[in-house]
Amino acid sequence: MKYKILGRTGVQVSQLCFGTMSFGGDADEPTSAAMYKAVRDAGINFFDTANEYNKGVSEEILGRLAKGHRDDLVITTKVNAQIRPDPNARGTSRRHVVEAIEGCLRRLQTDRVDVLFLHRYDAMTPIEESMRGLEDLVRAGKVIYPAVSNWSAWQTQRAVDIQERNNWARLQVIQPMYSLVKRQAEVEILPMAEHNGIGVIPYSPAAAGLLSGKYSGQASGRLKTNKMYEARYGEEWAFETAEKYVALCKAKGLHPVSAAIAWVAAHPAITAPIVGARNLDQLQASLASVDVAMTPELRQQIAGLSRTPPPATDRLEEQKAAAR
Repeated sequence: MKYKILGRTGVQVSQLCFGTMSFGGDADEPTSAAMYKAVRDAGINFFDTANEYNKGVSEEILGRLAKGHRDDLVITTKVNAQIRPDPNARGTSRRHVVEAIEGCLRRLQTDRVDVLFLHRYDAMTPIEESMRGLEDLVRAGKVIYPAVSNWSAWQTQRAVDIQERNNWARLQVIQPMYSLVKRQAEVEILPMAEHNGIGVIPYSPAAAGLLSGKYSGQASGRLKTNKMYEARYGEEWAFETAEKYVALCKAKGLHPVSAAIAWVAAHPAITAPIVGARNLDQLQASLASVDVAMTPELRQQIAGLSRTPPPATDRLEEQKAAAR
C-alpha cells in the first residue's frame, strides 16, 4: 500500500479509502470486523462513514473497531441527513451541523473527526452559513478538515472563496461520484480540485457492481431493487459499456473490479478511491486494485469504451480538434 498527501493538509493517507456503508447493514458486526482487519493488514489507514449509514450503526461499529488505535487512522464522516423527527434535524445550517457532530463523535467514540463532509448541497441554506458552521467546529477542535460531498464545481469554488476571504479553514477534500460510466466529474469538478489543491476521494468506482460483470447486460440485484441505483445506472448505454469493459478485462487477464478502481485512481486529481464490500470475498478484488498496472495507454483504451462528457462550454468541435 502506498500513501498520498491529502489535499494541502500534509496528512498521509492510504491510496485506497475504505468505505463502511455496509457496516451494520449488508455486513453484520463480525463480518465488518473481519473486513476491517483485512484492510488494516493491507495497510489502509483511511476510513469513510456517515451519520446516516444504517441509522448511525456504521459509525458505532467503526468506533468500536478503532478503539485503542484511533490515532493511527484518518476518519471521515458526513452530516446532512435527518437524524430525528424534527424539521431542523437535517441540512447544513450551523445549527444542524453543530448538533449532528455531537452524535457522530459519540458513536465513533472519539473527540474529533479528521474530515467532516457536508453530504449534499443544501439549497435552503446559504453557503456562507454552512461554511461558518464548519469553521465553528474547526475552532472547537471537533473537526480538523472541512469537506463537501456531491457538490458541484461552482458550489465548491464558491465555498473556497468565502473561506479564503474570511480566513477560515478551507475545504481540503471533496467526495464526488466517479467511474467509467459516471464521468461528469472530469468536466469541472476534478479540474477545480486540482487548481485548488483539494484532495478527491470518489465513491462508486465500480459503479455499484455494474462494472463487475455480474449483471450481464441487464439490471438485476440492487440495480433493480434499489430505486436510487436503478435511476443512476439504468440507462442502456451504461450496460453496453459495462459489457465491452468486462470483455476487455477478460482479454487482458484483469479482474474487472480491480481494473475499474485502478482506472479511477489513475486520474491525476484523485487521492484515493473509496472501496467497499459486503463480505471478505468481495473485498479482495478491491484491495488487488493497487497491483494493476494502469498505464496511460490502458487507461485511454478503457476510457474509449464509454461516453466522454462534453466540455463545460459544450463546444465539441474544439474538444475533437484538441484530441487530433
